[in-house]
Amino acid sequence: MDKLADRKGCDLHSHTQASDGMNTPSENVQLAYERGLGALAITDHDTVAGIEEALQAGERLNIMVVPGVEISTMAGGTDIHVLGYYVDHRDPVFLDRLAALRRTRDTRNEKILAKLRELGIELTMEEVIAVLGRPLEPDESIGRPHIADALVHQGHALDLRDAFDRYLAQGAAAYVPQPRIHPKEACEWIREAGGVPVLAHPGLYGDDALARTVIEESGFKGIEVYHSDHGISEEERYLAMAEKYGFIVTAGSDYHGMRQGQVFHGDIGSRQVSTQVLDQLQQARARS
Repeated sequence: MDKLADRKGCDLHSHTQASDGMNTPSENVQLAYERGLGALAITDHDTVAGIEEALQAGERLNIMVVPGVEISTMAGGTDIHVLGYYVDHRDPVFLDRLAALRRTRDTRNEKILAKLRELGIELTMEEVIAVLGRPLEPDESIGRPHIADALVHQGHALDLRDAFDRYLAQGAAAYVPQPRIHPKEACEWIREAGGVPVLAHPGLYGDDALARTVIEESGFKGIEVYHSDHGISEEERYLAMAEKYGFIVTAGSDYHGMRQGQVFHGDIGSRQVSTQVLDQLQQARARS
């Protein structure tokens, strides 16, 4: 079996069936092994339900699995995502907090379905779950990508992007804003659970001034400089930003699996940093 030292790549952003990914946690770890990675983070939305399975798969395949999470927050009217690394995925307080976020997401989903009905689209949560092709496991969450899949399945949209553009994206016909905590609170939760908070994909927010404001008031320790939706100019800007604040530089594919024949956002390993970044995260964790 390969030694971790011989497998340099580290992808610190991937999603599984525990939130809105298409693969099981062990399938993600298997893909990381096949790509020759040394480490993979499991960072599902507002849940850590996939981590235990991923850790077991990592043991089998000699892949370092980083227990993580991606918490949905809001600042300045913009959705901001906060990545947390090396969180204690068994911490009862942290689990309760994440459960509260998922309950808010469930309420939002029902409001989206109500708006769709107003538009003449009859879609129930049972039908959304049926498109998954499997029962929903405890602590798994349903999000807008699942609703988008159901819209495509019923012929109301051509593909995932069309479903978001017409119905689910901000400003679209069935969009519903979700009450969210502030990034500062998410950073506090992550630190209290023994983890390290990192700002996810700042290029997706379209507002670097807001990103700087959030950084300066929230207690981040790193920035996801390299992301599947970042171009070269974004990478250069956020690398400079990380250097300015003395932050850890992370990278992640934001892999969600294959939907309608396309990988969303990027394939596992398409964005990676050295596994030395794991040492930096562990040191930041110890200092916290």
